[in-house]
Amino acid sequence: MRSWFQLVIQTLKVFLLFMGCTLLFYYGILWVSQEYESYHRYDEPQGKAIKVFQMDTSGEHSPSWVERLLMFYREGE
Repeated sequence: MRSWFQLVIQTLKVFLLFMGCTLLFYYGILWVSQEYESYHRYDEPQGKAIKVFQMDTSGEHSPSWVERLLMFYREGE
């Protein structure tokens, strides 16, 4: 009878430890998600920002989507 009672107590301890760690992890993920949700990555840049890439459309023809895809694979960007 005593070993059965100790088994139940040990099982409850492990269960409570598991639930505590799970809740800690869950609320940690919620906190990180909320922090990154308020971070505005796509706002207009401030200061002396310049546009890095612009397609040159003044040439003979504008490249097709296949040519642009091949250029993407060649350049690796």
